[in-house]
Amino acid sequence: MSVTVEERKAANKALIDEVLKAYPEKMAKRRAKHLGTFEDGKPDCGVKSNIKSLPGVMTIRGCAYAGSKGVVWGPIKDMIHISHGPVGCGQYSWAARRNYYIGTTGIDTFVTMQFTSDFQEKDIVFGGDKKLDKIIDEIQELFPLNKGISIQSECPIGLIGDDIEAVSKTKSAQYEGHTILPVRCEGFRGVSQSLGHHLANDAIRDWIFDKADPDKRPEFVSTPYDVAIIGDYNIAGDAWSSRILLEEIGLRVIAQWSGDGSIAELENTPKAKLNLLHCYRSMNYISRHMEEKYCIPWAEYNFFGPSMIEKSLREIASHFDDTIKANAERVIAKYRPLVDAVNAKFRARLQDKTVMLFVGGLRPRHVIGAYEDLGMNVVGTGYEFGHNDDYQRTTHYVKDGTLIYDDVTGYEFERFVEQVQPDLVGSGIKEKYVFQKMGVPFRQMHSWDYSGPYHGYDGYAIFARDMDMAISSPVWGLAKAPWKKNL
Repeated sequence: MSVTVEERKAANKALIDEVLKAYPEKMAKRRAKHLGTFEDGKPDCGVKSNIKSLPGVMTIRGCAYAGSKGVVWGPIKDMIHISHGPVGCGQYSWAARRNYYIGTTGIDTFVTMQFTSDFQEKDIVFGGDKKLDKIIDEIQELFPLNKGISIQSECPIGLIGDDIEAVSKTKSAQYEGHTILPVRCEGFRGVSQSLGHHLANDAIRDWIFDKADPDKRPEFVSTPYDVAIIGDYNIAGDAWSSRILLEEIGLRVIAQWSGDGSIAELENTPKAKLNLLHCYRSMNYISRHMEEKYCIPWAEYNFFGPSMIEKSLREIASHFDDTIKANAERVIAKYRPLVDAVNAKFRARLQDKTVMLFVGGLRPRHVIGAYEDLGMNVVGTGYEFGHNDDYQRTTHYVKDGTLIYDDVTGYEFERFVEQVQPDLVGSGIKEKYVFQKMGVPFRQMHSWDYSGPYHGYDGYAIFARDMDMAISSPVWGLAKAPWKKNL
């Protein structure tokens, strides 16, 4: 039985009201601002965002350290990133994301290695500057082919006042030509990992761009078709898939970061003719800076699903000459048979299936088009650490009556899924096993559930297969939540 938009809105309102009844009055009043239903024609999704999570609830957010080390800096492959503080933060963030890279681990690439200053009680009392100085000497001796070192500060560093800037300057002078930089990304800063992205962007600006010697790389020769991929972390090879398409239409990718990126590519970026921004939330700050200082325009793109790929390729090509525009049309036509074959295979089984999303970064909106290309409907979506401008951009993707939830709590998300009963949930690792135990098909949409890539045309084929594999598996009819077995 089909449901009208007005009926869906009324059902969503009733559901939100029911969920809020479980909270104390003050908490319910605050959480009500983060929950709502999108209405066509509104400038945003009508929810508050980027506000501190409430104590006592199970938030799915990370911290500023996670935003800097885990997202922006960590995938830079030829640098060593020191987690400066107790071992736990670095251990938890160690190789947590599938940021693919080319190189020899431990020789000239270090993404999946964990470096920590391993703070002990005496370091809290006496400070860790001397220890950090010694660690950098050891790194230079053990890993001489590294191209730079970032110091990612954990919470105690800001609390005890370690001067990581002074250490960075001293060691940079000692190891001339070697980039050693501090990132003040203590976890307690800001309300989520989002501020960590901003702090990391500022470090790129201050310690890479502003200190770069324009004559340092005279071998670099510009072309009219130079672009930089920014904010793609190469999860399962996503950035490589994007790069294939960009190069097929005749562009030259001179920098790709931070997934499979290098410090030399960071230094190259201000020479690009166009910056292509994939993850707006994590890299819009540095893109805006380059626009202001170097007059480099930037454009967002979305390579999830054929509809968005076509739209993005045409938008990118519009910044260049007729040759690139013609190439874009040729590439789109080239891949149409692949798209038709994928849709013919999977669309019949996935048509009208419903999806609820809750992810970080750009995914709560960017993947919607890929689901719709398969005939599926996204009935609920929200961000872990989105800002208002993320929700403004989401209005271009969601349909009237879509349930919206910002920084959703564990309790809220479970109740929403129980009542809406979607055919699929796409969220993170913390939520995966809860919903699987509930018998709800689930895909881990932070790192593609050990699959991928999902970008590009080839990625669309993998995406379609994975969604069908999750929904069409017979196991869900056999599963019963452990807490319901005795009912």
